[in-house]
Amino acid sequence: MKLIGMLDSPYVRRVAISLDLLGVSFEHEPLSVFSTFEAFSRINPVVKAPTLVLDDGSVLMDSTLIIEYFERLSGPGSTLLPQQPEALASALVTLGLALAACEKAVQIVYEHNMRPAEKLHLPWVERATRQLLAACAELDRHYAARPSQTERPDQAALTTAVAWSFMQLMLPEVVRADDFPSLKAHAARLEQTDLFKRYPIA
Repeated sequence: MKLIGMLDSPYVRRVAISLDLLGVSFEHEPLSVFSTFEAFSRINPVVKAPTLVLDDGSVLMDSTLIIEYFERLSGPGSTLLPQQPEALASALVTLGLALAACEKAVQIVYEHNMRPAEKLHLPWVERATRQLLAACAELDRHYAARPSQTERPDQAALTTAVAWSFMQLMLPEVVRADDFPSLKAHAARLEQTDLFKRYPIA
């Protein structure tokens, strides 16, 4: 089984860490959707990262769908989301915020890196930035109110940390670390674990 994509993608990295936590063995093939587009397209013509090639040759894509597949295969004690309805709802609120932050951060990066400067649509960038910072503010309040998980983080905790590290790698001048101290501390604790160190962002 192969996970295709670069670990500087928050979506690829959250899948790698999730599979590790679920006890799923895989080989990582670090292909880029940009610099190795043609090689990637031979595996998945859609060229979407992450792509996961199962042992039978089936090609899965989209981080949430890949993780969902293995969640379904794991036993109740292995799942990365709580089972009780109230705890599950709380985790999904946090996970939704983390994924929204990922989405907006990636959009801003693409807008600046893929579009010519004279065609940059500043009102759209400002709107996406406002959404990104709003998600970070909500996440910061969440982690200020409850302790970080380090032993076995759930899906919300690990995706939040992955999202934060991506933002700090790509948009540190937009998402200023000192503005979100609890979020920063949460990610820092997880980044120091052996689990996260096995899948470095850069």
